[in-house]
Amino acid sequence: MPELPDVVVYVECLRNRIAGAVLAAVSLASPFLLRSVEPPVSIALGKRVVDVRRLGKRIVIVLDDDLYLVIHLMISGRLRWCDRGDKIPTKIGLAAFDFSTGTLLLTEASTKKRAWLRVVRGAADLQALDPGGLEPLEATLDAFRAALVRENHTLKRALTDPRLFSGICNAYSDEILHAAHLSPVKLTRKLDDVEIARLYASTRRTLEAWLERLRQEALGGFPEKVTAFRDGMAAHGRYGRPCPTCASPIQRIVYAENETNYCPTCQTNGRLLADRALSRLLHEDWPSTLEEMEERRNPGAKPSSSS
Repeated sequence: MPELPDVVVYVECLRNRIAGAVLAAVSLASPFLLRSVEPPVSIALGKRVVDVRRLGKRIVIVLDDDLYLVIHLMISGRLRWCDRGDKIPTKIGLAAFDFSTGTLLLTEASTKKRAWLRVVRGAADLQALDPGGLEPLEATLDAFRAALVRENHTLKRALTDPRLFSGICNAYSDEILHAAHLSPVKLTRKLDDVEIARLYASTRRTLEAWLERLRQEALGGFPEKVTAFRDGMAAHGRYGRPCPTCASPIQRIVYAENETNYCPTCQTNGRLLADRALSRLLHEDWPSTLEEMEERRNPGAKPSSSS
């Protein structure tokens, strides 16, 4: 799912291309994309683009007459900038927005069509689409702490809750927690002041670093390879590969369609977190440490000793 750094770069690149342009046509290729009825999408035609904004993980195209096109890419939705009049791709295309400066294509490379478009009139109706999470790059430490401990959740769940923090999801939460050397399953109200300050600093540093990197990648163009799995990530998508800090193999917890990646050495004091699928299968045979896992994989191997 495109998260804060990805969406910010989308917004910036779009603003450079369509601010001041006129929306000439909207073509919908999927009946599931448009999630609003009133006002109709046709009311946006001929309107001038006033601005492009981010609302959490949503992209908001601000039009004349207090109208807004709100796009949520969900997991697999992506945007392409093309020459005016380019056609919608047959298999993955959802919509085309023809502006006086070019065409914005919305695609979704998934059989489950989750991306959506809403047409909204008025700031109040737009605000109703905001989950209300704190903007992590704008928040003070005190505001961050208040949001974090509002409910007693695991750190992974808290960081990815859009009601608590805006724009963070699966990938960057893994990176933030790895940088902070904190377990994804530690409860928010069990953190001390030092750990909260470390998490706050890691959140800002991680998001700012990736935002700058993605801006450089898109420099002069349009984001073409928006993905949750990027070279240079420390933990996310690196299951079984060495941690860049300590070289221990990155581990994971798999649940539903998501997974949490973490380093046992850097984040959980060497303890393996129980993966729901595997631990349910193995029960008491689930290893509790990296050493125990390696011993079971190589029963004849002698434990290494430090000199």
